[in-house]
Amino acid sequence: MAPSTSLLLSFFILFSHLFSASSSEEIENTPLTITLPLTPTFTSKPSMDPMLFLQELASASKSRAHLLKYGKTSPLLKSPLYPIVYGGHIISLSFGTPPQKLSYLVDTGSHIVWTPCTTHYRCINCSFSAKEVPFFKPQLSTSLKTLDCKNPRCTSDCPRCKGNPKNCSQVCPFFVQYGTGAEAGYYLSEDLHFPEKTFHNLLVGCATIGLREVSTFAMGGFGRSMFSLPVQMGVKKFAYCLKSHYFDNTRNGSNLIFDYRDGDTKGLSYTPFLKNPPDYPIYYYLVVKNLMLGNKILPISSNYLAPGSNGSGGLMIDSGFAYGYMAGPVFKIVTNELKKQMYKYKRSREAEELSGFTPCYNFTGRKIEIPDLIYHFTGGATMVVPGNRYFRFIPQIGFGCFPVTTDAAKTLEFTPGPSIILGNYMQVNHYIEFDLKNDRLGFRQQTC
Repeated sequence: MAPSTSLLLSFFILFSHLFSASSSEEIENTPLTITLPLTPTFTSKPSMDPMLFLQELASASKSRAHLLKYGKTSPLLKSPLYPIVYGGHIISLSFGTPPQKLSYLVDTGSHIVWTPCTTHYRCINCSFSAKEVPFFKPQLSTSLKTLDCKNPRCTSDCPRCKGNPKNCSQVCPFFVQYGTGAEAGYYLSEDLHFPEKTFHNLLVGCATIGLREVSTFAMGGFGRSMFSLPVQMGVKKFAYCLKSHYFDNTRNGSNLIFDYRDGDTKGLSYTPFLKNPPDYPIYYYLVVKNLMLGNKILPISSNYLAPGSNGSGGLMIDSGFAYGYMAGPVFKIVTNELKKQMYKYKRSREAEELSGFTPCYNFTGRKIEIPDLIYHFTGGATMVVPGNRYFRFIPQIGFGCFPVTTDAAKTLEFTPGPSIILGNYMQVNHYIEFDLKNDRLGFRQQTC
């Protein structure tokens, strides 16, 4: 169950100390691009049992979808605690002077950069021991500054300031939720080092306590916010090309590119980012003109394909979500058509019941042919997702499932938040560019 803000902040106060803070400096002499290795990874070792593995994947997906759609305002989600495995991607970043290199998950669905930063770091009901967590050592850095609540960069609520942060020396707190988990701590101002350039005074969360987390990695928030890593670095766009992975802990990665150049990138099709609804300010929202399965245009209402003023509808692209999400009515239309086009394969009700996904099929001894899932976006851009990019196969037992999360059991026709979340697994073998300056997404299909 996700924790309450007051619970984590009470722990946070126990581990926080008061320091002085300073403002940011100008970024100068920046290279045209900075390229980092991007590695697929896992939050923990996958279960050896294929069905248990799918249960773990379903649990992680439901937690992620719940947080992205409902945030802090929804009822708390109850979910079994597993040693959850879901596909993510990491980069290495070096904060501090001298630099301390740690691995950070790349997450376009969140906006804060944070890292565990104390030997006393605690993680309650987590799928790992706190002793396993790599952490940043503030005492070893000569460039570190701690933000207090009177610093203009501190936008957090400061409980001890009693509404008067200008004269308050309390450390600036941060609190963030991830699915069923959460982190709390305080903000630092720290230097980030690349071979090409050093960036001064970036805002970084120093995590002192976590709850129900599934990953020992630090977090790199890439969402639409002044606090996200690419915005603090002043980039005009960032891009990645994700390699295929079957949750096998492969170390064969690709690259993440921070780009300071403006203009079109050769071969990309573009679709505009939408202005974010007030309740969802950090997401990358897109409008889908229509959705196809194979050659069939699906009869999905435009209310689901384009976001309304209340934030319901539209598509969100998310690097931190493995398979993604579809709202109940969208999911029903997609899966009903999928069942029609997959009629020659035998459904596996047992796999559906055990895994929590539907539909599932027994492909034993059969040639596998799954129709493409095709997104037509505004602006003329089209993304084709092959069947092997949106189906999860378990070759050991010859089964495959459609692992997209839904809230189909809910009675509300329109639920808050995006109707479709495009996870990183569907983005594999696409060059994906987030053009921050021109508020648009560019992509092309290629082997990564």
